[in-house]
Amino acid sequence: MSAALDVRTFTVGPFAENAYIVREPDSRRALLVDPGAEAERLSEAIAALGVSIEAILVTHTHIDHIGAVAEMARETGAPVYAPLLECHVLATGDTGLGTVEPHDPEETLEGGEQLELAGLPIEVVFTPGHSAGHLTYALHGALFSGDVLFAGSIGRTDLPSGDLQTLLGSISGLIDGFAAQTQVHPGHMGATTLGRELDTNPFLAALRAPAGT
Repeated sequence: MSAALDVRTFTVGPFAENAYIVREPDSRRALLVDPGAEAERLSEAIAALGVSIEAILVTHTHIDHIGAVAEMARETGAPVYAPLLECHVLATGDTGLGTVEPHDPEETLEGGEQLELAGLPIEVVFTPGHSAGHLTYALHGALFSGDVLFAGSIGRTDLPSGDLQTLLGSISGLIDGFAAQTQVHPGHMGATTLGRELDTNPFLAALRAPAGT
């Protein structure tokens, strides 16, 4: 949990993807990030928390991150914010690795936008490399990084539009742009921090300063 955020993590579906309900502590206004599957479970959690979902944020449109978007949008009435470069995937439901219920996103994002949703200021960061239009959402000392950076690993780059050097450039941009203690809430596995990954992640060795500098 980030200091100024109440972050609830739900690991869903066969790919063990992390969906998030995010709010200020005790607020009844919340965001839903990457509802990839198990819409009924997410709906039950929303009801149990007594919150209203004011927006659904999509980091990228791989099948494990958007499988429940349409159903959750319909159920909550919340607008969907998705990467402009990948909105056609969500709009058609054809992910290339299977189909999901389509949903035409209400808002498309390119990175660089400053939003305020559910009372939370959000910076949208363009972080391609795992996918062409991948976005990271930064708010209150936390990053919702989708499949860019994991605890001890990084996003795969062997899928269409993936590129390792582009991904490392995106990660470098996050490290340069945010404090080392920034919490990272990834699309799979547990939370970490930017500083911990820069210091210990074997895939980021090239980003670490040479000894003695």
